[in-house]
Amino acid sequence: MSRLTDLLRQARATDPQLSKDLEAEFAALMKRRTFGLVFEKHQPEAVDLAGRPIRVGDKVRVLPPRGELTKGDQRLWKVKRIERVDGARVAHLEEIDTDTPQHHVVLLEDLVVVAEFRDRIFPGLVETGRVERSGDKPFHTVINAENYHALEMLTYTHRHSIDAIYIDPPYNTGAKDWKYNNDYVASDDDYRHSKWLAFMERRLEIAKELLNPDDSVLIVTIDEKEYLRLGLLLEQTFPEGHIQMVTCVINPSGASGTGFSRVDEYIFFVRLGNREPVKWSDDLLNVLGNRDGRVKNGLSWESFLRSGVGNTREARPNLCYPILVNPTTLSIEGVGQPLVGAAEDRPKEIDGFPAAWPVRSDGSLGMWRRDAAGLRSLVDKGYVYVSGEDAARGTWSLKYLLSGTIAQIEDGSLSVTRPHPSAPVQASDEWRTLRVGKTVWNRSQHNAGKHGSDLVRALLPKRRFPFPKALYAVEDALRFFVADKPDATVLDFFSGSGTTAHAVMRLNKQDGGHRQCISVTNNEVGADEQKALRKQGLRPGDPEWEQWGICDYITKPRVTAAITGKTPEGDPIKGDYKFTDEFPMAEGFEENAAFFTLTYEAPRDVRHNKAFERMAPMLWLRAGSRGRIITDLGTDGWDVAEAYGVLEHIDRLPEFVARVEDVETVETVFIVTDSDAAFQAACRDLPSRATAVRLYESYLHNFTINRRAGA
Repeated sequence: MSRLTDLLRQARATDPQLSKDLEAEFAALMKRRTFGLVFEKHQPEAVDLAGRPIRVGDKVRVLPPRGELTKGDQRLWKVKRIERVDGARVAHLEEIDTDTPQHHVVLLEDLVVVAEFRDRIFPGLVETGRVERSGDKPFHTVINAENYHALEMLTYTHRHSIDAIYIDPPYNTGAKDWKYNNDYVASDDDYRHSKWLAFMERRLEIAKELLNPDDSVLIVTIDEKEYLRLGLLLEQTFPEGHIQMVTCVINPSGASGTGFSRVDEYIFFVRLGNREPVKWSDDLLNVLGNRDGRVKNGLSWESFLRSGVGNTREARPNLCYPILVNPTTLSIEGVGQPLVGAAEDRPKEIDGFPAAWPVRSDGSLGMWRRDAAGLRSLVDKGYVYVSGEDAARGTWSLKYLLSGTIAQIEDGSLSVTRPHPSAPVQASDEWRTLRVGKTVWNRSQHNAGKHGSDLVRALLPKRRFPFPKALYAVEDALRFFVADKPDATVLDFFSGSGTTAHAVMRLNKQDGGHRQCISVTNNEVGADEQKALRKQGLRPGDPEWEQWGICDYITKPRVTAAITGKTPEGDPIKGDYKFTDEFPMAEGFEENAAFFTLTYEAPRDVRHNKAFERMAPMLWLRAGSRGRIITDLGTDGWDVAEAYGVLEHIDRLPEFVARVEDVETVETVFIVTDSDAAFQAACRDLPSRATAVRLYESYLHNFTINRRAGA
């Protein structure tokens, strides 16, 4: 179908009328699609691996000459031979996927390795930096990689062990914000929705393997352009999941454009197993805070004065009566009879107490929410109180509990106490924070401009990132699912500026948790910046190009700045964190973070123990991302760190086991052996708390079988 679209475009240039007729028939054919999620599932997808060394057997593409802005030759070639000619290394190429392949000889520096998503990979990691401010906490990790390949790598380190995934994928707007097959997807691409769905399905299928099937959540944000298709895709991918969509106000002033002014976006929550959102002090819709007087003693109170058109004294005379107020204690001392006669004749004081009347905003008399008997019952139970004098209306304001809250109190689902007989009830300490989140969120802290873009500018002055999420919106979304998991592992494989990691740090500070976040982002350079760099003769993979990529220019510096409290220039960050936990941003966080770049290893190097240094961070990740990384086994052939150990020389097993027994925090050990008998013997000697993993058999097996049909 994509090929048919390309042919129609070619016909348009040579025979416009024929093209018009064919397009009309094609459009009619497309309207006959079956209801539901129908798309070209096997849209091909490939990615350039800039900087990856060229090897014999690799699939490559020839780059355009330096300084040119054209896409260049998009054909794929196989490297048949590499040799040195006149001091330069050249590759002999053979064209792929053609009946009569051409052959080509090209300088190695003019080639880039291409990975198609049906290709098998054997990943590794290279550390590119770290920041440490807490010795005992696990490390947050930032991985510079194509996210599909990073997800495949994580199937070895975190299969079925992720507690929460939060992602903000491309919204498929048609602007230059998303690439597919190394090219931006335009709004007039007939198959842009199929490409987006194929792109998302591949990644969600692997994400499903990473989530704990018994107790986890997937959180996906999206806007109106793809939310319908995403909802169907989630239903199809997670048939066992419990799926809800939340509407979140992110721009109260509204986005410009035709039709209604959009103020919101959507958040899908896919709950697996027994995972339920925890209750919190804010349902993110109704409880606006003490600023409007609705929150007192941990409960939400409403005005006792009935407002609105038609709620006048004449409509319900029995609801217009005086309430006697003690101005010193703000207690209700009695209730008078409904008013008879003119409004101006109503008494202002009764039995020495000021009389509160239901005065409307226009000065006329209205009605209370309950009759006199109903009010007395509320007073007796502490369900109503005097909030203060209303000088503007010449009366007193009263607040009361709605019937739903009263029902919760009286059926025992909401625990309250009452300090003394004349005081209103208050929520017990253990119940004050227990509110069920709503499916519409309307909070000022979710403003993406103020708490997304402006916050990134504070952390990274003079650096720009388009449309970062509001920090507190991500924090609130995660809180509902990891507040009761202080050691949760959170994954974001569209991490962009690093907001998710930042939100996890804030959650840790609020309750002393040890949660860790794995952030995956590529090092893509923005479209405008790419054009300028190409004019300078630069290409992806050049250091001068890569320094402007998302990971190196934004994500890693932001995570570092958040932890240290300093900008990349070394200045204290200006401003304060707000809302749930308020403190200066310059204080930073007592957290650790390590940064990595994904590598692509040759399986023979893994088998022959030549890739251990690149595999080492993966073993560390699998063991919990705590303590130091074992990168060199030295002459002893074994080492034990805080969280794990590695044994290469099986004859040193007794020494290794003794050390594992001494380090009580070790829970994982890796045994390098080709012998099943030797591995079983090692397992028998190890303490029961330590889980043994066989190298390199487990690694090779994982990525050999990980090839997915249709990928």
